[in-house]
Amino acid sequence: MPAETIDGKQRVTQLAEALERWSSDDLEAPKLLFNHETSLLAFHRRVLALARDETAPLLERLRFLCISCTNLDEFFEVRVASTRQRIRHGVNQPGADGLSPQGTMAAIRERVLEMVEAQYRVLDEELLPALREQGIRIIARNRFTRRQRRWLHNHFRTQILPVLSPLGLDPAHPFPRILNKSLNFAVSLSGRDAFGRSSAMALVRAPRSLPRIIRIPKSYSAGPDDFVFLSSIVHEFIDELFPGMEVLGSYQFRVTRNSELLVDEEEVEDLARALEGELMERGFAEAVRLEVAAGCPEHVVNLLASKFGVDLDDVYHCNGPVNLNRMVAVYDLADRPDLKFPPFNPHIPRSLGPGSDLFASIRRCDHVLHHPYDSFQPVLDLARQAARDPQVLAIKQTLYRTGVDSMLADLLIEAARNGKDVTVVVELRARFDEEANISLATRMQEAGVQVVYGVVGHKAHAKMMLIVRREGRRLRRYVHLGTGNYHQGTAKAYTDWGMLSADPVIAQDVHRVFQLLSGYGRAQPLKRLVQSPFDLHDFILGRIEREAELARAGKPGLIMAKMNGLTEAGVIRALYAASRAGVRIRLVVRGSCCLRPGIPGLSENIRVRSVLGRFLEHSRVYHFGNDGDPETWASSADWMGRNLFQRVEVCFPIDDPEAAERVRHDSIDLVFREDVQAWELDGQGQWRLVRSNNAKLHVQELLMQQATDG
Repeated sequence: MPAETIDGKQRVTQLAEALERWSSDDLEAPKLLFNHETSLLAFHRRVLALARDETAPLLERLRFLCISCTNLDEFFEVRVASTRQRIRHGVNQPGADGLSPQGTMAAIRERVLEMVEAQYRVLDEELLPALREQGIRIIARNRFTRRQRRWLHNHFRTQILPVLSPLGLDPAHPFPRILNKSLNFAVSLSGRDAFGRSSAMALVRAPRSLPRIIRIPKSYSAGPDDFVFLSSIVHEFIDELFPGMEVLGSYQFRVTRNSELLVDEEEVEDLARALEGELMERGFAEAVRLEVAAGCPEHVVNLLASKFGVDLDDVYHCNGPVNLNRMVAVYDLADRPDLKFPPFNPHIPRSLGPGSDLFASIRRCDHVLHHPYDSFQPVLDLARQAARDPQVLAIKQTLYRTGVDSMLADLLIEAARNGKDVTVVVELRARFDEEANISLATRMQEAGVQVVYGVVGHKAHAKMMLIVRREGRRLRRYVHLGTGNYHQGTAKAYTDWGMLSADPVIAQDVHRVFQLLSGYGRAQPLKRLVQSPFDLHDFILGRIEREAELARAGKPGLIMAKMNGLTEAGVIRALYAASRAGVRIRLVVRGSCCLRPGIPGLSENIRVRSVLGRFLEHSRVYHFGNDGDPETWASSADWMGRNLFQRVEVCFPIDDPEAAERVRHDSIDLVFREDVQAWELDGQGQWRLVRSNNAKLHVQELLMQQATDG
C-alpha cells in the first residue's frame, strides 16, 4: 500500500500554521473550505492508490489504474470544462473556498501533473513487472521477436491497414475534426509523393472499430497471455502508409473535449430531439486537454495545441500510451480468475426469494436491502409480478441510469402491453447516458408507456417505483425507494440502500412527487418524505441545529452521515457550528469533501473517513441522535449544491429500529472501527490510510462475509 499511512488512533489536532489568520467568529472565512476540484482530484488519487494495493488481486489492481484514468478523463470533460468556460466568459468571482477560476486551474494543473506521472510510474514499475511474473505480458516494440514481428506485420496489413486513412496536411487537406478521446498519430515526413507534393506533417486516426489491445497467438509467444497495444503496431509499420516517403517520427496524441450538453431547456420544444442534436456534436466540442507522447517534438506539440485552441498549460506529456485506460481490455481478455476478485453471490432474504408473493411480504413489513450484499433481484421480481398481476392497475417509475439492455425497462413495456397504466420519468440529462436514455424512452413510448422527461431546469434524480394494486374494494400502493439507480450492472458493483414498503403515508408522498414530475401544480406538503429542491436543504440544516441545541443544553449531540460528496457551504458551516457546540460528528464521504475536520476550536469533533474497494460506495445515509430517539434516513441526495437546489431528490426514513441499526452499522459505524482499513481526512486536505497494527480488515469484505453467512 502507499507509504502515506497513519495509525488508526492518530488525530491531526495542530493546524494553527495553516489557519493562522482564521478568526474563531468567522465561519464564512473561505480558507475554512477546501476547493471542490482539488478535493475531487484527491479522490481520484485514492482510486489510483488501489492499483498499488498488494493485497488486492493483480488484475483488479490493473483495473483500478484504468478506472483512475477514466475518472481523470471525465474530470476534464466536466469539471475542467466548466472552469474554463467561467474564465472565457469573464467570470472571475472566487468560489466559496476563495479561489478564483484562474487559481483553480493552476491548482488543477499542479495536481494532475503529479497524478499522470504517478499513473505511468505505477504501470511501469509495479504492475507490468508483476504481470510478467504471472505470465501476462504487454510486449513493447523493442521486444518483438522476429516471429512476433512477422505475425504482427501480417496482422497490420490484413486487419489494420485497410481501415486507416492517412491525411496529409496541406491547403487541400486542412486539419481535420478530431473526435473526443480518440487515438491519433502525428507523423513527421520528408520527401515528395507521386504528385510532387512535399508535406512535413500528416495525421493518422485510429478508428474506434479497431481493438486497442491485440492478443498475440500462443504459437508466436511464450504463453497464452501476450498482448500488444494497437498503437505499438501502428508505430512499427506506419511507414507503409506513406510509400516512398521517409517517416521521421510518429507521435501519439489524444484530445479531451467539453462533454457538457448545452441545451436551453426553456427554449426548446422537444428536449429529446434537442439533446440528440447536441449528442452528434459532443465529440467535437471545445478542447480542454491535449495528451501527447513524452517524446513528441516541441514544434509538433505547438502545432497541435494551436489547432485545438488550447494553451500549453493544457498539454500533458504521457510516458506511455496516451489511452492508458484501454488496458482494461487485458482484464477481460486474460482468463485468469486467480488474479481477480472471487465471485460473490449476494444474499436474498427468504421472505423475498423466488416464488414469494412479494406483495404479501411487503404488506407484512418494510424490507430494507443493502446492495450488492443483498441481491437486487427482489426489486426486479416485484416489477415482474406487477407487470403480470391482473390486480395491478398502474406503475410509476423514475429512471436515471438503467443501461442499454434493461430488464426493468422490458418489464415496464410488458406491463404496458398487459394493459397497465405505466408512467416513466426518464431523465434524459443523465451525463454520458443521454443517448441510451433517449433510445430507452423511444422504445417504451412505442410500446404504450407514458414517458415524461421530468422538470425543466431540474434533473429528476430521485429513485422511486410506485405500484397501484386493487385489493378487494380498496386500492393499495406499494413503493420502492433507493439511493442508487435502477441499473442491473451498478446494482452488482455499487453499494446502495433500497426499501420496499406498503406504508400508506409514504406511498401517498411518493404519489405526490410523481404528480409534480409529470404534471403541474404547487409542491404539496409531504408527511414522511423530504424532497429537494423544496425543503431538503432546510431539513438538513434543521436537524444539524437540533443536535447543536442539545449539545448546548449539556445533552449528547450526534450526527452521522454517509454520502458521495460534501461540498455545500451552508451545510458545512452548520456542521462547524455544531462541532463547536460539542456535537460528535462522523462523516463517510467517498469523493469530494470541502469540510476541514480536526481544526481546534472549529471542527475538532468532526472526523471524516472514506472507503474504496471492490465496490463503488454510493449510498447516502443520514443519522441524528435526537436525544435518545434516533432518526435514520436514506436518500438519493448528496450534501452538494446541485442535489439540494437543482435536482428532484427524495429522502426517506428507515423507521424499523432493527433495519435502522443495520443501516447505521453497515454504512458508518463499521467504517470508524479501528480494526478496519479506511482513509481519513485531516484539516490540511491530506487523505491517509488508517492502518493500525491489526487494521487488516476491509469494510466491504466484512459485509460480504456477513451476507454469505446470511
